[in-house]
Amino acid sequence: MATRHQARTAVVGLLYAYDLGNDKIADFADEILEEDKIRNKQREFSHTLFKGTIENLDTLDREIEKHLTDWDYDSIGKVEKAILRLGAYEILVANTDRAIIINEAVELAKKLADDKSPKFINGVLDAIGK
Repeated sequence: MATRHQARTAVVGLLYAYDLGNDKIADFADEILEEDKIRNKQREFSHTLFKGTIENLDTLDREIEKHLTDWDYDSIGKVEKAILRLGAYEILVANTDRAIIINEAVELAKKLADDKSPKFINGVLDAIGK
């Protein structure tokens, strides 16, 4: 059975594809989640996260941009943006425990992004959560 971490990893991939301009990625979400062996409750969790993030995208982007220091929002990498959007959604909308979400986001950044990303993502999400 897939874990919530694996579900979040898949959602970051979906958000990344969406940000690249594949706005029909939701039509293929079940196939992608099945490939990653994300089923049952974790699949439902993944759909909730993806749909919720997309529905709140403008608000989340404004909130992220508000907490950037020394960064231009448009210069953030797409993977980092996907992780930040998901983290911001879980903190601000889903009201998931901030410490859990920041830890998850940092772990995702270590796995999916460059070496400087975990610290950057930690700082932005910590500021959003306060």
